[in-house]
Amino acid sequence: MATESRDGYDRNKFRHWNTGDNPVDGCNTRAEVLIHVAVTPPAVRPAHRLTGGSWYSYYDATVVMSASGLDIDHMIPLAEAWDSGASAWTPRRREAYANDQGAETSLVAVTARSNRSKADQDPAEWLPPAADVHCRYLAEWVGTKLRWALAVDNVELAALENASASCPAQTVTYEPAP
Repeated sequence: MATESRDGYDRNKFRHWNTGDNPVDGCNTRAEVLIHVAVTPPAVRPAHRLTGGSWYSYYDATVVMSASGLDIDHMIPLAEAWDSGASAWTPRRREAYANDQGAETSLVAVTARSNRSKADQDPAEWLPPAADVHCRYLAEWVGTKLRWALAVDNVELAALENASASCPAQTVTYEPAP
């Protein structure tokens, strides 16, 4: 448990959408995530533009037919990560966090609408609109916090405990970040 502080936060301190896991494919992290999680694979056009394809945004149970309708959500928003310990990380570790493709749950393709409604809120303030995925979301939130050794504050912990009480069969899995 820790007290969170937004002091000194700047989104630009998290270099994101770098060359991704495969620097030679010419795609950035965002495009690589979209290609990986597509229900129907998109075509990759020049300048890494994705056309065609389809995706499922689990936050709001919506099928999306265009990559431009999607955001890549950092499960733990960058500002929340900063508050929870990333402020003490090196720039390189913050970049690794912001582009983490080592865990399926770190970066989530969701509708722009749901990602923007979430903004930088934790589960005390926001849960996905699709109520039947709350347990999954909470487990992925906790797993990502554990993966990156990020702290929780009292309000966040109380919300997690309260909401997860209705999730007796849900398990949290994670591997520590490298």
